Order: sequence, then C-alpha cells, then structure tokens
Amino acid sequence: MLNKCPNCKKITKHTNGNKFRPFCSEKCKLIDFGAWASGEFKISSNKNESEYDENL
Repeated sequence: MLNKCPNCKKITKHTNGNKFRPFCSEKCKLIDFGAWASGEFKISSNKNESEYDENL
C-alpha cells in the first residue's frame, strides 16, 4: 500500500518492512515526535488546563 509521509508528503510504502511507517524516514519520524513534544501539536479538549490542576 502506498501513502504520503505525513511530514514531507513523499510517497512511501506502508508495509511491515518500513520500520518508520507511516513516515518515510527516521528524520521525518523524529520531526513529528519533536512537534508533539514541544506542544506544537496537541489534542484539543473542552477543558482548560487549570481545570486539570484543581483535581491534583
């Protein structure tokens, strides 16, 4: 199965042989991981961050 790398949009095989899937390379995989780790990407929520702190 062929698909586009989520980072660079290069066409890549989505198979068990591609250890970086769905990315085309380790570099693209790490760029994506860095975006999540830095807060550039996040999952939206109806609650604001202060509501979570109140439950601690």
